[in-house]
Amino acid sequence: MQSKLDISNLFDLSGRVAVVTGGAGILGQHFCKGLAEYGAKVVIADVNIDAANEVAEKIKQDVNTDALAIGLDVSDESSVQEMVAKTIEKFGKIDILHNNAAAKSSNLEKFFASVEDYDMEIWQEIMRVNIDGMFLMAKHVGKQMVSQGSGGSIVQTSSIYGLMAPDQRIYEGSEYMGVAINTPAVYSASKAAVLGLTNYLATYWAKDGIRVNSITPGGVESGQNDVFKEKYSNRIPMGRMANAHEMVGALVYLTSDASSYVTGQNISIDGGLSVW
Repeated sequence: MQSKLDISNLFDLSGRVAVVTGGAGILGQHFCKGLAEYGAKVVIADVNIDAANEVAEKIKQDVNTDALAIGLDVSDESSVQEMVAKTIEKFGKIDILHNNAAAKSSNLEKFFASVEDYDMEIWQEIMRVNIDGMFLMAKHVGKQMVSQGSGGSIVQTSSIYGLMAPDQRIYEGSEYMGVAINTPAVYSASKAAVLGLTNYLATYWAKDGIRVNSITPGGVESGQNDVFKEKYSNRIPMGRMANAHEMVGALVYLTSDASSYVTGQNISIDGGLSVW
């Protein structure tokens, strides 16, 4: 007689090592803490090493587990290789990669420029992080996972605007941290590319037991003005923007044994926007 399957520990990440790029960001710090709370040892990899150190120390205090902050520029291949080496030196392996880092230009006026006036230097700057950096991380961490021979899970962060076009009407009078905003074409194009890369890598590494999936956050409340929040929320079936912590559950699912037969998939966490 077949024994009953024990599903009580499907989400347990104890003993696993997770690398989160952009780990000190608005969403990244929630992702890091969530993985740690389910038992993973977490590497907070971020271009802002001071912020990454703060996240690591908070995890150590709040979750009572080991965490490591590493400075990382995902667009620089040598920086990616150095991050992998430091992680292996500290923890001996990598089981989980959350490919999460993304960029906005420091020149916000040029970043939010119209299609007709868009500066190609800004376009290339964003692409170097949002998709080139995503590939470099997958390349080197995937190589490490293959060499370990024990499989792994890679989760890549896309965006609702990599899945569908933004409604340009919601941006009139909209601001973020006091700056007029929109969603530039480079952001949509780079995040759509993430979904294509996910599909490719999922089939490429399936034979090695490495699962590759993506999550697609909708709009997260994080400093937008009331005009934007109202206009955006009016487009959402659930009637509101997301909270940052609401992204974490899908990541834990995709990095755990609960999704052991799931690869090449995308989970939209968007309050229903993409089906309306």
